[in-house]
Amino acid sequence: MRIRNSNKIYQITFLTNLFPVNCYLYEESSSLTLIDIGTGHFCKTLLRLSRELNKPITKIVLTHPHQDHVAGLDTIAKELPDVDIYISERDYVLLKGDFNLYSHEEKKKIRGGFIPVETNPNNLVKDGDYIGTLRVISTPGHTPGSISLYDEEAAILIVGDALQVKGGFSVAGDKRLFFPFPALATWSVQKSIQSAKKLYSLDIAVLGTGHGNLLMNPKEKLLKIIQRAENKLKYEKN
Repeated sequence: MRIRNSNKIYQITFLTNLFPVNCYLYEESSSLTLIDIGTGHFCKTLLRLSRELNKPITKIVLTHPHQDHVAGLDTIAKELPDVDIYISERDYVLLKGDFNLYSHEEKKKIRGGFIPVETNPNNLVKDGDYIGTLRVISTPGHTPGSISLYDEEAAILIVGDALQVKGGFSVAGDKRLFFPFPALATWSVQKSIQSAKKLYSLDIAVLGTGHGNLLMNPKEKLLKIIQRAENKLKYEKN
């Protein structure tokens, strides 16, 4: 287990070399918010960090309900019975096992691994809501209801799998040879590109993704990967 810290966030990584899975602790003034928990192996480290920082974990946010982002939820929820759990309104439906598409959504198959979880989120969020000081940003594409979390003051952005760093910085759905898994699990590349453009409009000092290291000051690189994804999509359509 590896821990990296930048300003208000702690990135905890499991299987750092083979298949790195990240979760994040975000530090509020008197509490901690956990963002994603893809394995129960995170729990001991998270609880130890909570003790060291002398702040309780009071909130858990799920950026989307793929297995590698929710598999440890039941384990940590048993340790934190009073914790508040957040997920987008749209992806809550996926978490409960309903993979039907809404009438306005792109008719592409919802992809990726899903597992049943017993723990039920008690807060459904949408674009523009706040979870503590983190603003919810709707970033569909990887899943129909993927969300990102943004600290406006510190310019910290945590995106789940809307972007990836491992294997090469890229937009969800733009497959990278050395780490193709996020792309293979992406619902809509077109929506992913739209969401990446939305994120590009933000001031970003620190970027945290579901897979790969923290990325500092990524705006220039983000523009390039958006252009790369757009070009590939145009080529595939022709």
